[in-house]
Amino acid sequence: MNNFLHELENAVINENHKVTKEEAIQLYETEQASELFGAADRIRKSCCTNSSSVCSIINAKMGKCGENCKYCAQSAHWKTSCQTTSIIQPQESIKFCEHALENHVSRISLVTSGRGLSGKDFEAAIENFKSIKEKLKDKIKLCASLGILSFEQMQELRLAGVERYHHNIETGRNYFANICTTHSYNDRIQTILNAKKAGLEICSGGIIGLGESREDRIDLALELRRLEVQSVPINILTPIKGTPLENAEKISQEEALRTISVFRFIMPSQTIRCAAGRKSLGNNGEDAFLAGANALISGDFLTTPGSTNDEDISMLKKLGYRIES
Repeated sequence: MNNFLHELENAVINENHKVTKEEAIQLYETEQASELFGAADRIRKSCCTNSSSVCSIINAKMGKCGENCKYCAQSAHWKTSCQTTSIIQPQESIKFCEHALENHVSRISLVTSGRGLSGKDFEAAIENFKSIKEKLKDKIKLCASLGILSFEQMQELRLAGVERYHHNIETGRNYFANICTTHSYNDRIQTILNAKKAGLEICSGGIIGLGESREDRIDLALELRRLEVQSVPINILTPIKGTPLENAEKISQEEALRTISVFRFIMPSQTIRCAAGRKSLGNNGEDAFLAGANALISGDFLTTPGSTNDEDISMLKKLGYRIES
């Protein structure tokens, strides 16, 4: 076995070693990918529990986003087939949550388009969370993904029953301006800090396959580690017609799996969650769970299809995971 890989694996597991950028670059270049995947899986087994969580999202408000993120079908800057919807009503979100519970989903996130929810739409989101909490008590964990929010808004979310805030930083700092210019990387970081200050857990990750380098992906992982993020969703770009990235070169399956493994080395005890694009890894993304991942988002995503809850639960049980309820 590769001596560097073996020594670094042992240092992470036994010495709480924090992988450096230089070490991460070397990890990426491991000649035998299977050795890298195996090492990452052993770190996951040593540093995480054998339980896995299944979460789903509610597309609570869609379209007409004023931001110019180049990958996004919901941006008003691009001509796509994305439909526009108004904020979801409480009775609809409760029905969605009840269905999710029946399918072993333990966590639900309301996701809205736009730079950040405000005014009557934000009040409506709060009402949704309160209604879900009142109806379902603690049967399901609540997350929110409402864009760039203030500390005061984060406090309101927590009082409404939200436990975790989702806000991806998408890519490394040095590459971010190639993807979005209508808000800054610091805007995203500050949003996460606002949520943490309000006492919310954090779910934050990014998208791979945007044209970024391996170094950019490592920068993303190191930033997430610095922010002490609990859950790290990894999305694989699904190019959408009408967006500037519609003809983006597809990242290879092996490169995606290498990225997941390197993230596991950098963040040995965090939840690394397979998100959009998992289907591109083949076999419902099972190989990702043998390369360091340990959770997933089930069901459809905002503008791309996902997998069924039954498929996902069956796969996790086959891999020996206990499903969190």
